[in-house]
Amino acid sequence: MSLRNAFLSLAAAAVALGGSLAQAQGLRTLRDAEIEIFIDDYARPIFRVAGLPEDSVQIIIVNDGSFNAFAGGRYMGVNTGLLTIADTPNQIESVIAHEAGHLAGGHSARTGDAIAAASRPMLLSLVLAGAAIAAGAPEAGMGILGLGQTIGRANFLSYSRGQESTADQASITYLDKLGHSSKGAVEIWRKMRNTQIIRGYRINPYSQTHPMANVRLSALQRRVVGSPFYDRKDSPEEIERLHYIQAKIYGFLHDPEVALRTYPLTDQSGPAQYARAVAFYRTGLIDKGLSEIRKLTAAQPDNPFFHELEGQMLFEFGRAREAVGPHRRSTELLTDNALLRINLGRALLATGEYADREEAVKELKRALLLESDNSFGWFELARAYGAMDNETLAMLATAESRYYAGAQHDANQFARRAINRLQRGTPEWRQAADIILATQPESGGLPLPSGADDDEAPAPKPTGGEKRGPDVPDPAFAGPEGL
Repeated sequence: MSLRNAFLSLAAAAVALGGSLAQAQGLRTLRDAEIEIFIDDYARPIFRVAGLPEDSVQIIIVNDGSFNAFAGGRYMGVNTGLLTIADTPNQIESVIAHEAGHLAGGHSARTGDAIAAASRPMLLSLVLAGAAIAAGAPEAGMGILGLGQTIGRANFLSYSRGQESTADQASITYLDKLGHSSKGAVEIWRKMRNTQIIRGYRINPYSQTHPMANVRLSALQRRVVGSPFYDRKDSPEEIERLHYIQAKIYGFLHDPEVALRTYPLTDQSGPAQYARAVAFYRTGLIDKGLSEIRKLTAAQPDNPFFHELEGQMLFEFGRAREAVGPHRRSTELLTDNALLRINLGRALLATGEYADREEAVKELKRALLLESDNSFGWFELARAYGAMDNETLAMLATAESRYYAGAQHDANQFARRAINRLQRGTPEWRQAADIILATQPESGGLPLPSGADDDEAPAPKPTGGEKRGPDVPDPAFAGPEGL
């Protein structure tokens, strides 16, 4: 492996986003309205004080049980393990602040420069090694080559550890600006330090991309304890909210039998009922699952996510007509969430009633106004148009779905089929033309269909910040360790 590739493997958690989120890195991602809003509520204020435009950073939930997070370019990844292992919301908030420090510091953008700088000793060693070998000293040549690689690697790792320390300090600054405690940061590194000690790690600290937990704890502790907000605690409501999130993750991502042992029937707390509702539903015990979730909706009728789960359970067991009510209630309680509206649209479409199909189209279009790059939402809209025998708009919605899933060729083909059936100059015609132009090969590709050859040429292919569709972010700063 070349030194450059070795550095990239250490420094990059490059996330290829689009419809197939993070597939290039083998990351399993998930979407959940409740968890996304929970993270956003802590992240967006931090982004503001860090000088990052709130909507410029996309947060990805990674289905991974390890205590980790990462950031780079315009993306931040949060592992489900971070949410379930954390003891308090402040610990999660501290990690988010740390990752924001990387983004605000432009660390991923500078990683390429660091790689280039670290590669120079290797290049020099290649020249010197070649000269030594040519002079009849092959062993000396190989030694010089190895020394150059060692120096280059050490330089890069030192740079990476410096980035981590900078982000640690920035996180305290951001939390101080918000008037929040940074005690969670100390608790995290104490937890990680103890883990390293228990596992008996014998690690060379100079061979790591991140400082050792004990070093980070020592560097942070004095400043954290000296903060005027050190003793500010999470409210009971915030802690309970985290417990619901943890119970939901546990119910969905762990073996149902394990979840039921962790949250036994003797535990009648709200989070336990939430976990059991999911576990019963996943094992096919729908009546028991509904009994548990309906206890929660009765106790907290204004919680949209309890209604969402009830609707999901009914829908997945073929009771679409019954599912409409809970899903509709969830959108009434939380009007601006695309995922909840997509769920309602799916349930309406599944009833088989023509009037419900029309409403499904309206709900799905409203969802896509909120989240225009949702590939699944476009797919469901295509199904709804197909059910209404509107083949042209079904093809156009399919083109959008394939586009945001990263299938550029498929998107181009479906858009071409649609455009010849659309009246020139209409919004739908321009929508199809935009997809065609955005998915043509750089060489120019096939010409637009005759139906698109108009004096009013469609908008040129967007560039830069206006680029349509999925982008690939810069490589993230963090290696496999993330934090």
